[in-house]
Amino acid sequence: GQCRYMEAPLSYSTIEDLQLLSWDNAPKYCVQLSFPGGTVLLQAANSYLRDQWFHSIQWKKKIYKYRKVLNNPSRWDVVLKEIRALVDMALTSPLQDESIHQAPLHIISTLLAENTNLSAQDHENIIVAIAPLLENNHPPPDLCEFFCKHCRERPRSMVVIEVFTPVVQRILKHNMDFGKCPRLRLFTQEYILALNELNAGMEVVKKFIHSMHGPTGQCPHPRVLPNLVAVCLAAIYSCYEEFINSRDNSPSLKEIRNGCQQQSERKPPMPLRLLRPEPPTPPPTTTLSPPPALPLSPPPSIVNSSEILVELERNNNTTNTLRKAPAEGVSEPNLIDCLLVSPALNALSIQLPAHADRVLGCFALILKMLSDYDDWRPALASLLQPIPFPKEELKYVIQRFAEDPRQEVHSCLLSVRSGKDGWFQLYSPGGVACDDDGELFASMVHILMGSCYKTKKFLLSLAENKLGPCMLLALRGNQTMVEILCLMLEYNIIENKDTQLQIISTLESTQVGLRMYEQLCDRQRELKELQRKGGPTRLTLPSKSTDADLARLLSSGSFGNLENLSLAFTNVTSACAEQLIKLPSLKQLNLWSTQFGDAGLRLLSEHLACLQVLNLCETPVTDAGLLSLSSMKSLCSLNMNSTKLTADTYEDLKAKLPNLKEVDVRYTEAW
Repeated sequence: GQCRYMEAPLSYSTIEDLQLLSWDNAPKYCVQLSFPGGTVLLQAANSYLRDQWFHSIQWKKKIYKYRKVLNNPSRWDVVLKEIRALVDMALTSPLQDESIHQAPLHIISTLLAENTNLSAQDHENIIVAIAPLLENNHPPPDLCEFFCKHCRERPRSMVVIEVFTPVVQRILKHNMDFGKCPRLRLFTQEYILALNELNAGMEVVKKFIHSMHGPTGQCPHPRVLPNLVAVCLAAIYSCYEEFINSRDNSPSLKEIRNGCQQQSERKPPMPLRLLRPEPPTPPPTTTLSPPPALPLSPPPSIVNSSEILVELERNNNTTNTLRKAPAEGVSEPNLIDCLLVSPALNALSIQLPAHADRVLGCFALILKMLSDYDDWRPALASLLQPIPFPKEELKYVIQRFAEDPRQEVHSCLLSVRSGKDGWFQLYSPGGVACDDDGELFASMVHILMGSCYKTKKFLLSLAENKLGPCMLLALRGNQTMVEILCLMLEYNIIENKDTQLQIISTLESTQVGLRMYEQLCDRQRELKELQRKGGPTRLTLPSKSTDADLARLLSSGSFGNLENLSLAFTNVTSACAEQLIKLPSLKQLNLWSTQFGDAGLRLLSEHLACLQVLNLCETPVTDAGLLSLSSMKSLCSLNMNSTKLTADTYEDLKAKLPNLKEVDVRYTEAW
């Protein structure tokens, strides 16, 4: 910086003295600068401009001096004195400009960055010294970094409560876009985690959140909620990101997504092995950083547990689970899209270190608190798209949305954009986040039906997307779901006759269902006509059904006409073979990815002589059971993909089954 308009520029650092001229006959509006070689007079057009020049040059001169002194500090007691003087100068300067406060903050953050060996006490003294400057200014990025470090290393120091609290409150009230200054968000996150480290940690965090909302029913600051949600989501996301990026022997998310899309054209299932690390290697335990979209199924004791389980819905009808991928050029796919796209990714176990567990626990609890404020709930419901979570806190939040009578709140449970799952879908049985056999889902349906969704449209969407889960819950006697199935019959929502018959069988298999169904038949005589003339020809059990569910369904009436039964992705075992052998007309049986084993196969081979198509892909069957199939002469299609089949058994079966046309032995020894 120099004064211009002279032959040789003069630098600020050479100015020895600077004063306003004030003797009687002095030229008007002048500033006098003294240099080693003489003086210079600057004349301004008016007193205002002259004062601006005077203060600006004085400011510039001092800033150069402080920068020099603090750039190469020799004694720390002197440095602290200089910092206090610098802050004082910034606060008392009559100049109105952002840089008046920012320049000292930058000088101090440079000083901190270059002197990493400072003691904790020095750090605290410096932070206390610059606190007044932060009252009306966000800290610059480097300083945020230093503050973060302090929160991590000394969460219990008084500085955190006394100096950082007003700074964070200011950030939450006034920040417009964390995207432009991600370190402000990181600092807010670390500050909250530091509060959580205190003896009454969560109580302190609760008080802080309450202070941000304010004592009245309405929070006066519109930016606080979106900023808090952004901080929570970023913190939660940070627990998973590194994990996802660190699975070196698994494909990247992009590959998974692209791979799965090409795969939808091919019929045969893609074996699990391709999309997982080699079976014996568990995924690396790394700390993780949150795609705002991966719902998880951890064990209930989540906050202390170190492992979170992601259950992924699988479906043999691949196209159902494929989501439309965004057009090229859209940013990285978010996690839930990638995981849900793959019909073959079944369960993925994520190891989280204890630190990540604490982070999750703390920020999930904050979201839980946010959902308790009535005025915040509508915005929270729209901001909180499905994301990864410790379950119990999240369930609480979703329940709050569901119970809220305002439509703008509870309608957020349904999918927000077409093709994207909402909470409603994720918590349905077989959905990614469901770990309670669909209780939360049933209560959501109950609430939505009771408010403004008792319409044909809602029933139609349930019939199209969630018929399986509804039937499974009705089979287990859930009253809401029994009502829903009765309404579907009453409003003629279901056109397929087999499906109608399956619904009737489901209703007749429990007492509550039978009672409601009979009342419905009394209202609508013609439903009686549908009554079994031998029952349905096709039946598909909802994913997650058990042996007991199958037994309950098959005991409800006659299934003499049943030719095609799919139990794919259910939880049935060999025990259900005793039910299956009661189906004399059965020609096609799909057991893909069930726990059906050798004992069941032996029973089937003795009784189901008509069976033509059998899918055993990804079941635990071995040679011992597969050999017994040689008596089933009608078999023309057999899928043994990803089983323990050996080459010898395969040759034996080919020789003994003359009608076998289609065989799938990929990912077996016989491949």
